[in-house]
Amino acid sequence: MTSTQAGPWRQIGWRNLGRHPKRTAITAIGLGVGYFAVVFLVGWSSGLMAQMVENGTGLVSGQIEIHDTDYRPDRSLYDTIGGREGADISAIIRTIASDPAVVAAAPRLYAGGLISSGNSTSAGMLMGIDPSLELDLTRFLDDLVEGRIVEPGRNELLVGDELARQLGAGVGDEVVLVAPGADGSMGNDLFTIAGIFHSGLAFIDSRYGVLPLDTLQTLIVMDTGRIHEVAVSTADPWIATEAAGRLTAALGPMDLDIEVAPWTELRPEMVEYVALGESFYFLIIAIVFGIAMFGVANTMLMGTYERRREFAVMLALGTSPRHIVLTVVYEAIALGAVSLVAGFVVTLPVMVWWHNAPPDLGWLYGEVTVMGALIRPSLRVEYDVAVWIWSSVALLLTALLAALYPAARAARVPPADALSGL
Repeated sequence: MTSTQAGPWRQIGWRNLGRHPKRTAITAIGLGVGYFAVVFLVGWSSGLMAQMVENGTGLVSGQIEIHDTDYRPDRSLYDTIGGREGADISAIIRTIASDPAVVAAAPRLYAGGLISSGNSTSAGMLMGIDPSLELDLTRFLDDLVEGRIVEPGRNELLVGDELARQLGAGVGDEVVLVAPGADGSMGNDLFTIAGIFHSGLAFIDSRYGVLPLDTLQTLIVMDTGRIHEVAVSTADPWIATEAAGRLTAALGPMDLDIEVAPWTELRPEMVEYVALGESFYFLIIAIVFGIAMFGVANTMLMGTYERRREFAVMLALGTSPRHIVLTVVYEAIALGAVSLVAGFVVTLPVMVWWHNAPPDLGWLYGEVTVMGALIRPSLRVEYDVAVWIWSSVALLLTALLAALYPAARAARVPPADALSGL
């Protein structure tokens, strides 16, 4: 059919929207609300998953970790980068930092040990850091509950608030650290608690003690060039895999037996959880617009029933049933277009607002841990252009499919019976 032939039926379809403006407005609002509900629910779900990934990778671990190839999964004290001879840590950090996707990189050293205060003793994980680099990388030390950050070269320690409670110790108190040394000896020394942190993750707050890197190396008799890990932060968690590939190539000339592992490799369960959440997006679209279809179909059926005499006259004057169907279909498409415009006009500013200034729900839910990641619930939403497009298509299809049965009914109106009042 040419555009000229379709024109009258399209105009009639648009005109019919004005016959019952209240009914049209209510139906359009229903479809528009459905569009908003889909976009918002998917955006909120994406926001929660984005928070999970950001907190799961940015709170402590970083988006990329670089280890000796034998370090994982046993995490032996002796499997340091560069082996027993160590490596040029400054050169490694400079090479990593030169990648455009890298925001920060920091060396780390780990050791298991005992932390004692008075009559209380707790097993813990000792973590040696470079304070100036670590603060640019992770967030769990940003806002200490009490005290200050540790300083290089000093026997100072940061502990989690739960570990401090177990030890009955506070800022300024002395504790004894005992840890096995790399030379087979047993290192021990007095340390002063410089600060107390709260990450929100129980296994960190109850077990971790954070020391200056050089101080921990001295305690466990480890050379200054030996570390277990370089943690790397990228501008976006989702570019970590690509960045890891570039870092592997950049560090290759150093001839180090290392692995560069992005968070997608270190935390496969988190990747699967995100994929599971995304798999529900089309289910949400189908449910919302499936329900909306019944409302549109009801409106179209009422409209065609009220105009059965009009359709009968058109058929009696020679209009083909196909053109009757086109009239109803064009009316449905017009209704869908109006609904889509109304829904988009309402949805866009709300999504922009909740993306840039999400209301905090922490007062209601507190802190939630999902897949080992801390989430502070909020109504933060993420933009998903693909979902917006699919929702628009689904809205128009809903209006179109809902009109097919009413259109078929209208095309089968018996002219003689309808005009005689039967």
